[in-house]
Amino acid sequence: MKKFNIRKVLDGLTAASSSSSSPQSSNRDNDVVLETLQSEHFQLCKTVRHGFPYQPSAMAFDPVQKILVIGTESGALRLFGRAGVECYCQHEGNAAVIQLQFLVNEGALVSALSDDSIHLWNLRQKIPAILHSLKFSRERITFCHLPFQSKWLYVGTERGNIHIVNVESFTLSGYVIMWNKAIELSSKTHPGPVVHISDNPMDEGKLLIGFECGIVVLWDLRSKKADYRYSYDEAIHSVAWHHEGKQFVCSHSDGTLTTWNVRSPAKPAQIITPHGKQPRDGKKPDPCKPILKVEYKTEKSGEPFMVLSGGLSYDTVGRRACLTVMHGKSTAVLEMDYPIVDFLTLCETPYPNDYQEPYAVVVLLERDLVVIDLAQTGYPSFENPYPLSIHESPVTCCEYFADCPAELIPALYSVGSRQKRQGYSKKEWPISGGNWGQGAQSYPEIIITGHADGSIKFWDASALMLQVLYKLKTAKVFEKVPAKEEKSSPDVVDEDPFAVHSLSWCPESRVLCMAAVSAHVIVYRFSKQEVTLETVQLLEVRMQCELNDVDSPEGGGDQASAVSTPGASSSPQCGTPHPSTSSASSSEGPRDNVPCLRVRSSALKQSPGYQVELVIQLLWVSGEPPQQISSLAVNSAYGLVVLGNGNGVAVVDYLQKTLLLNVTTAELHGSPDPHQRQPRSPRKGRHPSGVGLCDGNDGAVTSEDRCKSPTSGCGSPYHSDEDNKQQKFLEKVKSKSRLISKSVANDFAKMSRKFSMAADHKHDGGSVRRQFSLHVEKRVCEAEEAAPRRKAASVYGTHFEHGLNARDGSFIHSRSSSMGSLDREAREVISCLHFCEIMSRNSELAPAPSLWLGTTLGTVLTVSLSVPSAPEQRLQQTVPVSFCGSLVRLKGGVLRMAVMDSTGSLVPPACEGWYDPNAPEEERERTRSRRTTSPSSSQENQDCQYAVVCSEKQAKVVAMPSQNCVYDHNITETSFVLRADVVVMSAGLCIACFCANGHIMTLSLPSLRPLLDVNYLPLTDMRIARTFCFSNLGQALYLTSPMEIQRLTYSQETCDNLQEMLGELFTPVETPEAPNRGFFKGLFGGGAQSLDREDLFGELAAGKASRSLAQHIPGPGSMEGMKGAASGVVGELARARIALDERGQKLGELEERTAAMMASADAFSRHAHDVMLKYKDKKWYQL
Repeated sequence: MKKFNIRKVLDGLTAASSSSSSPQSSNRDNDVVLETLQSEHFQLCKTVRHGFPYQPSAMAFDPVQKILVIGTESGALRLFGRAGVECYCQHEGNAAVIQLQFLVNEGALVSALSDDSIHLWNLRQKIPAILHSLKFSRERITFCHLPFQSKWLYVGTERGNIHIVNVESFTLSGYVIMWNKAIELSSKTHPGPVVHISDNPMDEGKLLIGFECGIVVLWDLRSKKADYRYSYDEAIHSVAWHHEGKQFVCSHSDGTLTTWNVRSPAKPAQIITPHGKQPRDGKKPDPCKPILKVEYKTEKSGEPFMVLSGGLSYDTVGRRACLTVMHGKSTAVLEMDYPIVDFLTLCETPYPNDYQEPYAVVVLLERDLVVIDLAQTGYPSFENPYPLSIHESPVTCCEYFADCPAELIPALYSVGSRQKRQGYSKKEWPISGGNWGQGAQSYPEIIITGHADGSIKFWDASALMLQVLYKLKTAKVFEKVPAKEEKSSPDVVDEDPFAVHSLSWCPESRVLCMAAVSAHVIVYRFSKQEVTLETVQLLEVRMQCELNDVDSPEGGGDQASAVSTPGASSSPQCGTPHPSTSSASSSEGPRDNVPCLRVRSSALKQSPGYQVELVIQLLWVSGEPPQQISSLAVNSAYGLVVLGNGNGVAVVDYLQKTLLLNVTTAELHGSPDPHQRQPRSPRKGRHPSGVGLCDGNDGAVTSEDRCKSPTSGCGSPYHSDEDNKQQKFLEKVKSKSRLISKSVANDFAKMSRKFSMAADHKHDGGSVRRQFSLHVEKRVCEAEEAAPRRKAASVYGTHFEHGLNARDGSFIHSRSSSMGSLDREAREVISCLHFCEIMSRNSELAPAPSLWLGTTLGTVLTVSLSVPSAPEQRLQQTVPVSFCGSLVRLKGGVLRMAVMDSTGSLVPPACEGWYDPNAPEEERERTRSRRTTSPSSSQENQDCQYAVVCSEKQAKVVAMPSQNCVYDHNITETSFVLRADVVVMSAGLCIACFCANGHIMTLSLPSLRPLLDVNYLPLTDMRIARTFCFSNLGQALYLTSPMEIQRLTYSQETCDNLQEMLGELFTPVETPEAPNRGFFKGLFGGGAQSLDREDLFGELAAGKASRSLAQHIPGPGSMEGMKGAASGVVGELARARIALDERGQKLGELEERTAAMMASADAFSRHAHDVMLKYKDKKWYQL
């Protein structure tokens, strides 16, 4: 008889009634763990943004500083210098940027927004800030122009007027060019908005103004009148000057270019239609699409360049956007992959009155940035050094790894350098401004992105930079998917069948495992040698929901195929498709035993890098597609990969290419005790589901044995009644299964054994095995028979409408925190998986390999793994798998699990050192090593490890092996956690959480004390929930737009060093000398004429502008803005300190004044006394 222990009962009661924030008093070993992390170690701030600017709208270039800036429709600015020098800043209000103007070589930038405001940015600091802003209230801004080396900005408006702004003080001048004075008095219509402003390159006093209607005016700034007016029938889009100032070119809405001589306004000197068909009879060519922009650049030793966008013929339907380069008599049409937003021609000189000498064209597309080399034949493009290809295919998942092995990045770069395209320009990247940061952060960082086309990209993210290292295309493993119209049935994976859903990567062994939306998993291993794979190793797994989802044959006859079976291929197959895969849907019945995609049958050539080790595919079951894989984990030390979804979990040995485990979620909770029956749900009749038995070889067991109770005849009334019902049920199902293939019909007979439960069963020759222990040796089974029965938590797997989006793989959410049986009317999904080496029971003397399964209902289940230690035994013997029951239960779905040792250090999963699988055997054995982390020495029966589990609602720390909950903490009550990770900081361990309400929090370990809670970013897009991830050393990232990655840090140390780590945009550079006018031009006045704009636009000459026209707003970068931006506690303290200083200063001044008055009074008293003494003895007549 087992001895009763009242102490354990009291300990259990104490654990059950503990508060959420206080530790358990029963555990004394926690006091040994010294926590070094404090709240002052954390601070949250953004670091850098990578990727292509989302929805670009404007662009500008500083020809001296060599800096490029791109504005977006959301008000963002992205500045680019040399490779690795990037900067992001944002306007308030999120208004679209319509135009950008550099103060060339001044370290300043002017931006014009769609909300009719202009801003002056200071670029001389690492994080640019706005110095001044000017908000127009009565007119809409349409165009801005800032002449070279000028402080006066011309602002054109929708009404046709031009205002002038002093960029130093950001004040309006009283000088205004009104539209009615610019056009002819005889004109009866409004000319429309101002679409162009530029000054004559040779005379700064002449301003060229283009109106939308087609009128161009040359305005004399000195005389305040129009010198010439040029009129054309078509609307104007842009204007470009010849550098000599005698000609200009206009682009029009009918696809024509008109060239005008300045002194001949009557008609254009030339009219051409670059892409129009010239009729033979001399008629006007057919109209083309508008030419949106034209630039006219000259060369000293050659013909001028004319670069334009648009203007294609209307009959070119479906043709991609083009950039046209006209050089002399040659015309080159360069097709672009995306529509053109803007382009700029880069020239050798910033002076507009000199030969421009163009050398490149920067083309801003909607989804790309292209730089074309004009100096080489064929106009090749430059190789872009920026990480702008993140969105090449939509990002579907993301992982972040900090402090990786040092040799990993060079290895990935060496194989990735062979993937680079050829044919780029041999010249250096022309955008070369700025300097790199000099930060102290030197640990390697890697970001992995999974994409919708099945590609996986590895990025070097060290030192706040981002550079692509290697690209893996997983779609090569499969046959090409036919076009959508050819598909017979609309599946959930039709649109992106290869889209990567989740990733599991071991940096030490370089083993990569990916899961896609088509319910397939691919295991990759890294090799430096090229190999050709004749047949792809394939393992097909049939995962089904349990039978208790079906109430009755009448109510669910069509769902009768949803019976949990162990049917799965337990041995690898070649790339030859399954016999049932010849067609998407059989004419005899529903699609069954067929994967979503076909593995290619031909040989697969694999380049150095990641190479396919095994493909695992989930099969269709009776017309139902396999559920998406919700969780994935790989372990290189054990050679195992585990995957879970709403149906259950499967464990695969990728070394032996065999299936070790395939059970439903309900079977994970099934009790091994045959006499312990689970209560039935009062909501509807459910069939108890236990641990199913399966045979190792199909056909080795007769149909009579399959239907026989595993307890060898020791039945019960419960069994007899249930068996009769189940037999009737199966007969009805068989009668309705005529449209189903024979293989599926036979499976129903096998499933009759699913309705009887047993913990032990002796059988002859080991032909009947446990489903979760395929191919397990007989002596292991007998050892389990003798082991004490372990009680497992009984949970019924039912249909669960969880928040797992089948299309984009968004987060899984279970708002129910109750653990009652009535609340389990939901399908329990495997949400988290974790390999570890831990002592699960007090009887264990050393940590043993284990697998933890976390579910969406907050349960953590333990699976024991018996992995052979010797490599030769590992390849010959099967890994036995057995259940150890439930470990802990939490509110909400489990998100993250980890193990700590008694000193508070993280115990990472065991891993294997990398070795080349294609290398010679001797070299492989020399480099192959297994790395394990064992806990510190401890006495027997003493807790020496801690299990850390975090769910959507709370976190718990459980002492092992006693399984006492020593700490728990309710993270949130009103929201739920989207992403949680146990991260290693420089000073200790913590749990980092990102909640749906936008809060980022950190909790200490093991005490779970809140250390950081910042309201950072509300969940406005599912993209954020899908891609947000934490990493070690206080790093995190998420996809802030479809094209951009935002990195942030929650480490105080990184925030302190951020200024040093960021690159510098502005560097002191000498402005090139002005062009030499020459002797004769200087003698006869033929050179460029300057203009003193201060005499024209200054307050003394032009007066003050109307106050109601625009409002000046000090920016946060100015002194006034700094005072106005002070807010919060820090701002209040600063204001209080300033007030105290001012008060002290005033008191000091008052004291000085008082002292001065006292001194003056003393002086007056002495003077009066002297006067009195002088005249005291004198008579009145002596005065």
